[in-house]
Amino acid sequence: MLLEILTPEKKVYSGNVYGIQLPGISGLFEILEKHAPLVSALSKGNIKVLVDKQKTEHYTIAGGFAEVLNNKVTVLVEGVH
Repeated sequence: MLLEILTPEKKVYSGNVYGIQLPGISGLFEILEKHAPLVSALSKGNIKVLVDKQKTEHYTIAGGFAEVLNNKVTVLVEGVH
């Protein structure tokens, strides 16, 4: 599935991934291939990008929103560290 992590200033990440873990306002949740459509607010926390079954990348966010549609995940955040 395609993942894009965007801030108002730049595109932080764009590429195909195995899955992604996100800090929802009610707790962590994970999105994998062919997930149902979803829009969720995100809280302050860590994003874990599962690039494949062995490689991961981590980002710290201050909050934002995530949209899942047609096997594409778009994460909109204020800032990423």
